[in-house]
Formats: sequence, structure tokens, C-alpha cells
Amino acid sequence: KSGEREVTFTFDKTGNRELPHILGQLPVLSKQYWESKGANGEQRDLKKTTLEKPLGSGAYRIKSFDAGRTIIYERLKDYWAANLPVMKGQNNFDEIRFTYFLDRTPGFEEFKSGRIDFWGENTSRAWAGQYGFDAVKNGLVKKVSVPLTNTVARMQGFVVNLRRPKFQDVRVRQALNLAFNFEELNKQVMFGLYQRVGSYFDNSELKSAGLPEGRELEILKEFETDLPKDLFSKEWKNPVNNSPDDVRMHLKEALGLLKEAGWTVNDEEVADPNCGAMCKMMRAVGLGSAKKARVLRNAEGKPLEIEFLVPNESFNSHIGHYIQNLALIGITGTIRQVDESQYSKRENVFDFDAVIGNYGQSLSPGNEQRDFWSSSAADIEGSRNLMGLKSPVVDKIVDKIVFAKDRAELVASTKALDRVLLWGNYLVPHWYKPTEWLAYWDKFSHPEKLPSQTSGFLNIWWYDDAKAKALEANMKK
Repeated sequence: KSGEREVTFTFDKTGNRELPHILGQLPVLSKQYWESKGANGEQRDLKKTTLEKPLGSGAYRIKSFDAGRTIIYERLKDYWAANLPVMKGQNNFDEIRFTYFLDRTPGFEEFKSGRIDFWGENTSRAWAGQYGFDAVKNGLVKKVSVPLTNTVARMQGFVVNLRRPKFQDVRVRQALNLAFNFEELNKQVMFGLYQRVGSYFDNSELKSAGLPEGRELEILKEFETDLPKDLFSKEWKNPVNNSPDDVRMHLKEALGLLKEAGWTVNDEEVADPNCGAMCKMMRAVGLGSAKKARVLRNAEGKPLEIEFLVPNESFNSHIGHYIQNLALIGITGTIRQVDESQYSKRENVFDFDAVIGNYGQSLSPGNEQRDFWSSSAADIEGSRNLMGLKSPVVDKIVDKIVFAKDRAELVASTKALDRVLLWGNYLVPHWYKPTEWLAYWDKFSHPEKLPSQTSGFLNIWWYDDAKAKALEANMKK
């Protein structure tokens, strides 16, 4: 404390230009409140969960809640920052109610009935096939796709756990990507609505492309002896499967890499003497016989098996499609679905073979990259370094990002990081869409020009009384 309304922070290193901004985002909490006792007579503790309504300093406060079901926020009439220029046009709702559902289906039915006003959709199957109900046809419910024109595409993918020996060979990880048939999955499961993500910073100037050059090349040359030679002479790209021949070629390439990594392919009798769909698929691509399936085993005779840990069924069809492809090259995949709390615990202690990881990036990457990729974060429970990456090269490039002196240096360092991560094949990249899918009952309005990186719902939208009255009248007809 360096003044009545002032706190001074001193950093152990100079040049970390983003860190002061991060500290400036820290919320100010009431010391008096947290050092006093709660309504139950017990000492309040920031480290513990609580059902006591906390004291805050924002535009809203908790009005009421039913734990696990609903929570209602009410707008403060005397909000201290309401008239600041940066707050103009925001926080327009008097009351906001969030309703929680254990499963998507009953929640969506509540939306269709009108008991929920707004629905953000993230499932392609639903977006393509579940919005044909009368309220949409009659214009009472608006179904819109908001373009995101200035945002980094989120890297999402099947993240493998490098802490487990079977994933430590880069050839094994490369084979896993070769076995992923995105084009067929997009067609069969996602209605062709997605694009394959091919960078940790896709859809932005931070994405590595072509061959390294300029300042990016200079950065990578510093670590040339520790990087694959192909990184300097080839552009990393996801495999593309436009035909059965492409599928066959990529699966055979994957098998070759696995063989080099010490995995032996054997044709073994399948449990089902009729074999079924799997053997038909294998015969179609020339990788199996009528009643036998390929099985990969290492020198110790152990099969290559991957358990995909998930907290719900949202990705089961996607994973199931991938598991079928893995079986074509002898890898046994299974889905392990657990409840949210168990999933969080296992993910936090890195008790998994593979999970679906998300790496949201901004247009100005910085200190958060350490939590994503640094060696120090790999052994910290709950860190975002899910893959367990420990790379001195990555650590040093991340430092270059954190301590970049200008935009050009930041962009070059980020491109270098992107290229090194891609050539490490630490995950099997998924997909993205440069839009936000929204559905809502026609009782809201918003500025004509929306932000470039979000729809801004709740932040800058407002309840339109005239639209709401018209909606109510139309629903009575």
C-alpha cells in the first residue's frame, strides 16, 4: 500500500509489458468483509466455497439462487461506475436469470417453450436439424449466425498425455493425426459446417504459414539443432482426405511411422466371427481380412490403447468416428465418460490418456503462454499444460513472446512458437467456425454494428419493450 487509494507492485524482471495490464485487471475485494464473520457466525475464508452471497463491486449483485438450478442477478441502481465513458451502453438488463440443466435436451425444450429467452448453440447437428419448430418458422424466434471477423480461431483437439510413455515418440503422435479423417467426420456428423483448424493461432496474422522467413526464421535458427529438419524445409499441414485413395495413403503412412517407433502390426482374430462393419472398412482400404483385425503391440507385447476421457456425451459421436479410424491401423480406442466433478479431478491431476483440450488465444499473446506450454507448468496440478509438454526450446520462445519489445517481435515469436508446436504433433487438431450461433425469442435489440470478436449478448444488448409486447400478442394468436 503506497497511498490511501494506491497499491504499488514491483516486478523481479523488467520488460514484461503485459504484466502491469494483467495486474490492473485484478478485482478489488473488501478486506473488512473477508476478515469478518458470516451470517452463520463462522469466519469467512476466500479459499473455501460458500453459499453466502458475496460482497462485490460490479454492476450486478446476486438477488436469489437455488443451488444447482438457478441464479438471479439484479442491476444496482447506484452502481459506482455507471457513468464512466467505458461503461456507456453496457449492463442494460435490470434482472438476469441463469437456469442450469444437467442435460442439453430438457434445456433446449425449455427454450422452445419460451421459458428460456436465449440459447447459444455449439452443436452442429442441432444447428442443422433442430430449429425447424414453428416459432422459428413464424419469426418469433430469431436464428442468427454472427460473424467473428477479428478473432483468433480457438485451437481445439484430442490432447494426448506426454507423461505416458506410449505418447512420447513424435512418430506415434504424427500417426494419430494421419488417422483422423476430418473431411468424412465433418460430412457425416457436423453437416459440413466446420473448417479444420491448422494452427494454434489460426485465422490471424499470428499463424505460421509457408516456410519460416525473416525474424521468425532468425528465432528458429537459434534452436536449429533441437528442431526437426523438416520444420525449415516443409510447411506443416493437416492431412486432407478427399477420396478413399487419400485415406488409404494416410493410413499406410501412419502404419509406417508406428513401425519405425517400435510398434508391430499383427492380424489377430476378432471376437465377432462375422467381424461386422469394422472389417468391411478395413477391407475397403486394403488393411484387413474378413475375420481378422490389425492390432499394434510394442516389444513387450502390450497393445496400443487410448482411453478418451470425457465429462458428457457431447463429443461421443466424434470420438466414435475417430476410434473406427484408429482401429484400421491397430489402435484400440475407448470412451470413458465420467461426471463433471470426477472429470475435473482427473484432468487436474493429469490422469488420462487423451482429453479434448481448448486453447483460446487473443491477438496479443503473452504471459498465459507459460501456463499453456512451459516446463514449469507441466507438473503443477490444475495447470493448462494438459499435454505435459517440457521443451527448453518452447520455454525460450515463450519468453521471447512475453518480453517482446514491439508488435513485429511479438508476431514473429508467436509464429515461431506455433510452428514448433505444430511439428511436435502434441494434439490432433479439431475444427472451428468463424461465427457465433445464436437463437433467441424476439424481445431484444442490439447495436447495428456488433463487436468483431463476440455477439456481445448481455453486455451491450437490451430488452426491447415494444418487441416484447408484439411477441406476446403474436403468441396469443
